[in-house]
Amino acid sequence: MADIHLHRDHQLGLAKAREVAWAWAEQVEQKFDMECTVIEGDTSDTVEFERSGVKGQLIVTGDHFEIEAKLGFLLGAFKATIESEIQKELDALLSPSSGGKASKKKPG
Repeated sequence: MADIHLHRDHQLGLAKAREVAWAWAEQVEQKFDMECTVIEGDTSDTVEFERSGVKGQLIVTGDHFEIEAKLGFLLGAFKATIESEIQKELDALLSPSSGGKASKKKPG
């Protein structure tokens, strides 16, 4: 199994970070046929995501995002591509040009 670990610091605060995380979850649900579940907490949220061959979570706090994912045997060969796509999606949502714009709709 291949593992992916990504960390992104931000200065959005928890409320805005939640919006970004929900937008990210919506994108991966649509683009990669993932099933996402949001578990809200007082100081952080967890977005669990899963599909055949991939299982992971996005931890959302007021100052960073942490993504952990495990890729199954077949998808492990594409780790670099998958990791790059995850980074691209998250970085696009965090870019100043997007203003951290995110949908208000909660995935799952």
